[in-house]
Amino acid sequence: MNIRRIIIAAIAILFVVSLKAQNVDISGFARTYEGVTFKDGDFAIIQQTLNLNFEKRGEKVAFKANPMIYTYNADSVYFTMREIYMDLYFDNFDLRLGKQQIVWGKADGVFITDIVSPLNLSEFLLPDFDEIRIGVIAAKLDYYIGSGTIEAILIPQFSPTIRPATNSIWYNEPSFPATPTFDWSNSEIAPSLANSEFFLKYSQMTSFVDFEIMGGYTWDDNPTMHVQKEFGMDTSTMPPKPYLKGLNIMPEHHRLTVGGGSFSSEIKGIILRGEAAYYNGKYFQTEDQNAVDAIVQKDYLNYVIGLDFNIGSVKMSTQFIQKYILDFDNKMIDDEINNMATFLIHYDMLRETLHLDLFSYVGITNNDALIRPKITYDFDDSFSILLGGNIFVGDEDGQFGQNKDNSMIYTKLKYNF
Repeated sequence: MNIRRIIIAAIAILFVVSLKAQNVDISGFARTYEGVTFKDGDFAIIQQTLNLNFEKRGEKVAFKANPMIYTYNADSVYFTMREIYMDLYFDNFDLRLGKQQIVWGKADGVFITDIVSPLNLSEFLLPDFDEIRIGVIAAKLDYYIGSGTIEAILIPQFSPTIRPATNSIWYNEPSFPATPTFDWSNSEIAPSLANSEFFLKYSQMTSFVDFEIMGGYTWDDNPTMHVQKEFGMDTSTMPPKPYLKGLNIMPEHHRLTVGGGSFSSEIKGIILRGEAAYYNGKYFQTEDQNAVDAIVQKDYLNYVIGLDFNIGSVKMSTQFIQKYILDFDNKMIDDEINNMATFLIHYDMLRETLHLDLFSYVGITNNDALIRPKITYDFDDSFSILLGGNIFVGDEDGQFGQNKDNSMIYTKLKYNF
């Protein structure tokens, strides 16, 4: 261990001791996580994680800090501050300031109105969903009106989706008709009031239905790949013919205006859930070979309808998700209508110490799927052992089928404190 790591470790120990002396609540977990691919038997995942939560709550003020330290091999140590914020409590409203994760909507495993916190997709959709979201530096105001709440959010600094690194097994390189070069100069968004993101939501809980209505003026977390084409002339033909000599790709984030809502209601023991959002100003790629910049701007609708119910002691859930692009252009790469479904089965046994789960994404349009069985045994209240699988099947054109070589079995050992 080098001097820098010793100093960091010493500072961390002193920080924990000082917080403990001030009666700060400390909790978290330590986890080891390994995954082996079916195809080659290679270790696709070797990860050790230490997740810490420091919390203290008073009558008027509270704070939380959530640092995470993890390694991907014996030599690499990564640190991230997932959340660090203060809460201020008043008579009719609360104010949260700092880096925070914000969760909206009613859907499971898909993100429709849940767009405030961007996603870390460096490991595709495999991390737990309470870890896949990226904290944003924001000011969040909750104003209470009877049984309703108005939530207003200001994010002064934009954070994009984190994509897999080019050397990752989750990186799927797009195909281009010529060797591209990349110009990232337009991808940065400077922190300013004009570049801030704004979100507003009204939520209410009644005896019959819980619902939310939301709107947002935000940036697209995924950059549009603007393309500049360079043409040359083939003088070996008569007359000379133009040919595509090169591509200069310039990723750029664009503004989106989003409006939508969600609801959930219980009807005779069955929970009905729904969520929808209308996206205005989204840019899509096209296959138009004659266009200088092969993109078009379209609006689209994304929605989900779901059911949660029990059959005996087995808990089940299913969702249907559809994305529909309005005023569709046949030259677009995306499908006009994309249908997907999810299925969840959960069963507890042995006095709720053994948990059986099966969660699946099914790409109806693209004929592919991600099937995720797992079994968890709670050795005691603090220690659990998990054995699971990530099985990708189907057409390589789909987001799941293109990863079928990454199907794996994995295990997690987790200690909570």
